[in-house]
Amino acid sequence: MLKRFLFIALFVFLAGPAMAELRVDIVANALDPVAVAVQKIETFGNVSAKDAEMIRDVVDADLKSTGLFRIVSRDALPEFVEMGKMPDFKLWSAVRAQVLVQAKLSAESGGRYNLEFYVWDVAGREQIEAQSLVASKKSVRRLAHIMADGIYERLTGEIGYFDTQIVFIAETGPVTERVKRMAIMDQDGYGLRYLSDEDTFVMSPHFSPNMQTIVFLSYRDNDPMVWTLDLNTGEQRRLGQFGGMNFAPRFSPDGTKVALSLVKNGITHIYEYDIESKKLRQLTFGNSLNVSPSYSPDGKKMAFNSDRSGNQQIYILDLESGEVERITYGAGRYATPAWSPDGQFIAFTKMADDTFYIGIMDTRGRNEKILAGGWYMEAPSWAPGSRRLVYYETEKTVDGMERMSHIRSVDITGQNLYDISLPDGVYGVEPTWSPRLP
Repeated sequence: MLKRFLFIALFVFLAGPAMAELRVDIVANALDPVAVAVQKIETFGNVSAKDAEMIRDVVDADLKSTGLFRIVSRDALPEFVEMGKMPDFKLWSAVRAQVLVQAKLSAESGGRYNLEFYVWDVAGREQIEAQSLVASKKSVRRLAHIMADGIYERLTGEIGYFDTQIVFIAETGPVTERVKRMAIMDQDGYGLRYLSDEDTFVMSPHFSPNMQTIVFLSYRDNDPMVWTLDLNTGEQRRLGQFGGMNFAPRFSPDGTKVALSLVKNGITHIYEYDIESKKLRQLTFGNSLNVSPSYSPDGKKMAFNSDRSGNQQIYILDLESGEVERITYGAGRYATPAWSPDGQFIAFTKMADDTFYIGIMDTRGRNEKILAGGWYMEAPSWAPGSRRLVYYETEKTVDGMERMSHIRSVDITGQNLYDISLPDGVYGVEPTWSPRLP
């Protein structure tokens, strides 16, 4: 049984006034990160000191990973302020802290923790956020991510993405005998676990909007078909009998349909499968190759790539009228479009001058911005909030005999790029970022 998390309750019991002077410009990626001081977490009752310290470490790491915040050194903290007492703001200003975070972890009945935290604007001398979180002790790490999301959202005005997961294809073994297994982990690389066995070749995993199901391509019995995995029960089901090779499945925003590419009579087109009625509808036509469907957030349009113009480019399909519009005209080939959750951008893979690139553009194909480039990279996927992407990059060693694929994350400015750590000997391809966890 694959149970993700136990129940978590969230209560916002105090909200202060808006904090204009500390609002972080996440698009511009402020040159001077906001200095955040996170105090040692108070503990009450039967609380593990290790859990309290872990929460503090995770919050620090989450905020620091954005590039928008500087964590004030613990050795520099001028005082310890008990929950419910007013900080001495002069002391905190002296160490150049702009934000102070207090927290208290308490044990409750039923094996649960209560995590309370306050966020203070040091310059404004006021409390700007306070929340109380309740969860099973087994979900203590998730408590930390939710706390970090609360701080991030208050300071940036953007949707947090720390309480999320990434599903991907984990590769192990020598390059000539690679074992590919579907795996899932927290967005920071913690808690990796496998969702498929070593004997079945799998590709292209993608989350449902409610995080209950993953749709993926499986070569079970050498028959490439789309399957679904229920994350709560572990049950796997074949999506349907489509009469041809099918791949690149993606859920619709409401979770009622799955778009996929299907090969019939040697021609690849995009289809839409209605899960309830079990009906298949063809969406693209002609003699060209049409792959990599990605729904717009409102479900009214779909981005895909096609060679109908003679070169691989990105197109937009209006799902109501059936009209198709080409949106990329730059040098090179474009592939793997991914519509951002806020509807403002489309991420893509670009191939030009023997180099692969990850980039973004607006939904008309304008204002193209390259975020990363290398020998081989592909499969951009958006975090909630539409300010970061995850993708994979494959590096070729000097002797050319090995291939090492890394899962990487970058923000929409092209800055603050980093690898997501995987266990030794494990490489990662085809990552997909989840929605916020339920």
